[in-house]
Amino acid sequence: MSRKKLGVLGAALTLTVGVLSGCTGGEAVDVGGGGNAGAAGGVLNAAIGGEPDQLDPHKTSAYYSFQVLENVYDTLVEPDADLKMVPSLATKWTTSDDQLTWTFTLREGVTFSDGSPLTSEDVVYSYERIIKEKLNNAYKFATVKSVTGPDPATVVVTLSAPTPNLLANLGGFKGVAIVEKSNVESGAVKTAPVGSGPFKVAGYTSGDSVKLVRNDSYWGEKPKLDGVTFTFVKDPTVALQNLRSGQVQWTDNLPPQQVKSLQDGDDPVVRSAASTDYWYVALNQARKPFDNPEVRRAIGYALDREAITKAAKFGLATVNQTAIPKASAFYYDYAPYSHDPGKAKQMLGQAGVANLTMDLMVTSEYPETVTAAQVIAAQLKDVGITVKIRTLDFAQWLDEQAKGNFDGFMLGWLGNIDPDEFYYAQHHSSGTFNFHKYRNPAVDKLLDAARTQTDQGARKQAYEQAAKQIVDDASYLYLYNPDVVQGWSKKVSGYEVRTDRAIRFRSVALAK
Repeated sequence: MSRKKLGVLGAALTLTVGVLSGCTGGEAVDVGGGGNAGAAGGVLNAAIGGEPDQLDPHKTSAYYSFQVLENVYDTLVEPDADLKMVPSLATKWTTSDDQLTWTFTLREGVTFSDGSPLTSEDVVYSYERIIKEKLNNAYKFATVKSVTGPDPATVVVTLSAPTPNLLANLGGFKGVAIVEKSNVESGAVKTAPVGSGPFKVAGYTSGDSVKLVRNDSYWGEKPKLDGVTFTFVKDPTVALQNLRSGQVQWTDNLPPQQVKSLQDGDDPVVRSAASTDYWYVALNQARKPFDNPEVRRAIGYALDREAITKAAKFGLATVNQTAIPKASAFYYDYAPYSHDPGKAKQMLGQAGVANLTMDLMVTSEYPETVTAAQVIAAQLKDVGITVKIRTLDFAQWLDEQAKGNFDGFMLGWLGNIDPDEFYYAQHHSSGTFNFHKYRNPAVDKLLDAARTQTDQGARKQAYEQAAKQIVDDASYLYLYNPDVVQGWSKKVSGYEVRTDRAIRFRSVALAK
């Protein structure tokens, strides 16, 4: 998804300088001294649900990749626990009166983990790479006319139109990280990336793990841990067993049906927080009969979202027929699809669709998609649609999605912040992740206008209009907003569960 698409995993707000407005702050769960605080050092073993497809931050869209990269790379600014954009590589910034020129001052003395200095030249290279090569996050730079470095400590971004969410675009997640040119040009960035973050990659064993060690030249407070090893554990039951046995000290891959009981105990520590994520079903509009919005709407009426959510998340999610969760100031309360199999059958009949067979693509690395697909298949069977569930590993899933080789798929987008991130790349006709080939000129116009609208009320109204049309067209069939659920050993202290699902270990300590 994105942002981080769940690869993508996906991983972008109405902003004033240094401050996020327009989205309410997310809830962060600070577990500061919750365990045995104390001794620095040690290697934290973290079990994640799948393997990164690659470690090039500009080319991956997989959340498993960004779990690792969050600890390896930096951006000009970054979201704090309340999703406000705060200084990172840039210590301050100013905007011109017409809001078309942003000038960033870089932090002094920053180096990449190999000792090379990080200067404005690296920022310019990183952004121009994304733009010129039309990489995953090029859409975030749609209003950028130029990026220059007049001196090593200054970056100037010139815009074609006011861009209220520019800070989020430049720092919302590590997909816009500052990379080292030589590391990219050598090709090593795919498996041995060089960043300026608190840890550096020491080894990548395909099918097993990614090993990080402390970056002793890190510009910020030095990490307490000697390193972090991310192991790939697809089975949530195994991940929990490994956590209980001490083989790992942290995981976000817990069996959802056990979370409530785990939260009642204190070993392991299990915490949750509302997220900015959403999960959905997409239908391939380049294929008949899914090019017909009436067929897509019919499927929308056939779905019982409460039952799907209960089966997939065991109460750890909130049903939502639009993307943006209730905690956001941009939430739009709109739910036109009641569970109505009779109406669904009628609409399918009127569209001339009978005895339809469709494939639904899911991935074993996100088990909730497999569980939800089984429920969806049963519900669609009730309206005369036979669903063939196609379960792939995530790398295959991404490849099939990119080729358009699907009737439908289920997945989610993680770590979204600004409303632009919820809608533009997915539903604009030129959107980077519009793999389902949705086209609506009215939606394009609304999304284009909203991303340069500086009036908060007008911007919110534009996104509400766009959201309504997207839902009415059944571009995505939205299902729910899940909670972030993570667990860790009592030996871990200083860890914080974040609503944007960023995994940060730079302040974590591990007691011996």
